Amino acid sequence: MMDRDRYESAADFDEYLGIVEKNAALWQGVHERVRIPAEVIDEARTLEGGVRLAALSEDWCGDAVNTLPVIAKLATAAGWDFRVFSRDENPDIMDAHLTAGRARSIPVVVVYDESCREIGWWGPRPEELQGWVLEEGLSLPSPDRYKVARRWYARDRGRTTLDELLRVVRSAA
Repeated sequence: MMDRDRYESAADFDEYLGIVEKNAALWQGVHERVRIPAEVIDEARTLEGGVRLAALSEDWCGDAVNTLPVIAKLATAAGWDFRVFSRDENPDIMDAHLTAGRARSIPVVVVYDESCREIGWWGPRPEELQGWVLEEGLSLPSPDRYKVARRWYARDRGRTTLDELLRVVRSAA
């Protein structure tokens, strides 16, 4: 269970945008372009339980810059609270949400109920892209792998991230 004071001490997304240093223009640009489909907002608003989201992130992370602005817009539209924690300053949270039980991959978005009890988590990237990264993507140099991932995110426009996160929240409702 997350301590409520600790949860509330983390930056909300707007505050986080104000402190990012690496890729600040990209963070802002992605956030400005995000559009959440009305049916996704409608579904999110039907989910009960005072949803709280906490992301583990770092401003240099390409996957975070492509997913967290989408999640932030959904949270705002749905009336959910969304906070961002530094991965590197919160190893206890990170170590409880390792990718494949071993990798400190980010972003990770932890879903809490209104009492700050964890009800699920998502990350570090949409399943389809994660599969590609762990198979074909590993054969590419990192800059080339990131270019392919950026194109995937641009085509997807956050839809897969939204669907997967809603699935996590729905499964706990």
